[in-house]
Amino acid sequence: MKSEQERQEIVKSINVLLNQAYDSVLDEILAYLQIIDDMEDEEDLQAIKEAREDRRINGAVSWNEYKGYNKETA
Repeated sequence: MKSEQERQEIVKSINVLLNQAYDSVLDEILAYLQIIDDMEDEEDLQAIKEAREDRRINGAVSWNEYKGYNKETA
């Protein structure tokens, strides 16, 4: 994870390049960013599905049950 200052520097650099880019390049960049966003959304949905399936198969334990279990085994 980048620091806020690192992120700001990257955004500034990107903005300089974007302001110099041709319109067709901007259209391509937007299309790529949308593809990346869609892929990340799909990965998030897949992770949620896997977590639900794991919970269905292995069951879920509440925090109170977990704390009680640890006290009994300690």
